[in-house]
Amino acid sequence: MTTSCNIHATAIVLGTSGFLVTGASGSGKSALALSLISQARRRGRFAALVADDRVDLALENGQIVARCPPAIRGLIEIRGAGIAAVDIVPACILDWAILPVKAPYEPRLPPEQERLQLQVGDGLPMIRLPVEGALSPLDALLAILPEKLGL
Repeated sequence: MTTSCNIHATAIVLGTSGFLVTGASGSGKSALALSLISQARRRGRFAALVADDRVDLALENGQIVARCPPAIRGLIEIRGAGIAAVDIVPACILDWAILPVKAPYEPRLPPEQERLQLQVGDGLPMIRLPVEGALSPLDALLAILPEKLGL
């Protein structure tokens, strides 16, 4: 196992928790990250981008730390509209992985104690988060992790 790597993902902080948004290209990682950040900020909570599209991961003191490669620091892609500059934090400890999912939901219920395996550390607990429909992504996340989100 390596102690550092660079992966295709998006990293954000919501409240006191770090999230790695993962999935295939075009699955809605950046849009989900922007939505979660803006919804949290509208509620008066702390939220920020760490990195979009490429994330540097390092294992430090047993924790997975996310950082942004310098060339894309402070930038996020809004698919179909272009690249936007946003506020960032330089790094975060990752607590969870989020996989954006769209209907039809197969499987309907995610596997119990699902984890995202990474090249560093023991991986991260995975949350499958719906990205379309009437429920806002932040409301869904708050329902799934009510006391752990720090919001």
